[in-house]
Amino acid sequence: MFRTLRNDLRVVFERDPAARTRLEVVLTYPGLHALWSHRFAHWLWLHNLKLAGRWLSQITRFFTGIEIHPGATIGSGFFIDHGMGVVIGETAEIGNDVTLYHGVTLGGVSLQKGKRHPTIGNNVVIGAGAKVLGNILIAEGSRIGANAVVVRSAPANSVVVGVPGQVVARSKQKDELVDLHHDRLPDTIGQSMLSVMNRLETVEKLLNVHMVDLHAAGKSNGNGNGNGHDHPMVGNDDRRPEPVRVHAPQDGV
Repeated sequence: MFRTLRNDLRVVFERDPAARTRLEVVLTYPGLHALWSHRFAHWLWLHNLKLAGRWLSQITRFFTGIEIHPGATIGSGFFIDHGMGVVIGETAEIGNDVTLYHGVTLGGVSLQKGKRHPTIGNNVVIGAGAKVLGNILIAEGSRIGANAVVVRSAPANSVVVGVPGQVVARSKQKDELVDLHHDRLPDTIGQSMLSVMNRLETVEKLLNVHMVDLHAAGKSNGNGNGNGHDHPMVGNDDRRPEPVRVHAPQDGV
């Protein structure tokens, strides 16, 4: 137990450059307070002192703004940065060396008893405001972007962003997994819009070629309406149809 508590203190200095001294961290870090309180509340829960565990959890929630159900299982090296608004449900399981930022919810989507909260693998980072919901697995080494709403499992070393959360990339350097790198996360909306505009440009080119072919076919069959060979889309004059143009941005959205 004491080795785990010391490890909880150690990881604060590894993942928060603002941490200066052990005394400062012990006195002023609500994430650490909530975690240490949960360690004891979880022990009470496992020893059939569930009411005492819940009471301690609620007291901790009042002082820290972090709600961790005493039934949740949390591994070593867990770090909550800033912490306000974090909610971790009863059947959540969290591996080793996991980092959560403020506003994260590990919640359930079912009213049934049993396993209904997510399982978080080792070395996972979950960004501010993210919601991970249901009995799903976020596998080892994954990163969840800020404000993502994740309702499906993610394979190991994934990057998940958006609402609902989508796996958009795989983490390439495992030695950087503690840092979320928000500035490097893909812009899924921008990429989708760019893809749509590129497809429209392709359709525009095909349509223009088709209109030129129709115009040429109409000229070869004569311009009169009485010969029965005019294409219905081709007029009776020699003016070339004006192409429809859809302009996509050159440098993305």
